[in-house]
Amino acid sequence: MRTIVSRLIRFKSSFAQTRFVSASYGGGGRYLSTDSNKIDEPFDAEEAETVHVPPPPTEKLLVLGGNGFVGSHVCKEALDRGLSVSSLSRSGKSSLQESWASRVTWHQGNLLSSDSLKDALDGVTSVISCVGGFGSNSYMYKINGTANINAIRAASEKGVKRFVYISAADFGLANYLLSGYYEGKRAAETELLTRFAYGGIVLRPGFIYGTRSVGSMKIPLGVFGSPMEMVLQQAKPLNQLPLVGPLFTPPVNVESVAKVAVRAATDPVFPPGIVDVHGIQRYSQQKSR
Repeated sequence: MRTIVSRLIRFKSSFAQTRFVSASYGGGGRYLSTDSNKIDEPFDAEEAETVHVPPPPTEKLLVLGGNGFVGSHVCKEALDRGLSVSSLSRSGKSSLQESWASRVTWHQGNLLSSDSLKDALDGVTSVISCVGGFGSNSYMYKINGTANINAIRAASEKGVKRFVYISAADFGLANYLLSGYYEGKRAAETELLTRFAYGGIVLRPGFIYGTRSVGSMKIPLGVFGSPMEMVLQQAKPLNQLPLVGPLFTPPVNVESVAKVAVRAATDPVFPPGIVDVHGIQRYSQQKSR
């Protein structure tokens, strides 16, 4: 009797295995689901692995006044960051005989003319303005104020996302001696922060030092600018003195200004608003995102 029962058990076990194999591999290669009443379709590994990810949008930066002292450093910094860079200025192409200059698209134009920016703004995602100058009060207001206001309005109408304006720190009594200069700067700042409430950044450096090129001659302003920066950084409380306090604003390296300007123009989390010289120094020491 035991022999008969043992044979029956082995028979049932063998029969169950045969049914499982048949259900697993029969019917055109379908697989048995964990649900006893459901049979799944085969998993197509080739389809699952094909994922089409769109390439990241290209950042195109327009530098206004890109062939000047600050503007040329901004162009170089942006190219080093892998951006597509173009520049607009009254003289057009830069006279600098440096390799990076050939990688910039140069436009000639005058910001006091409303038509100058139309072509230069095509496809641009961010703008950095380094436009400014000295002269009579009326001329300084026109160059520092009106020209930049025109650029800000044109960029806003073109749908540019971010706009960075290189302005200037207050120097107390100097503001009255150069009233057209500072009134123009502040008017441009107001326009920028109104038009670009979420993407407008104003940088207010003091004296900017570095190596300036004047024709074939190079002037190393860092010889005294760098030591002054180190000393005046430690004298920050002196900035609070009435009348003369702003005269203790530390100088800043042109490369630091360029680095922060490009970051502000391309980093969507860079906060909008006014960045003073101490903020420029702080941001320049941080790693770029």
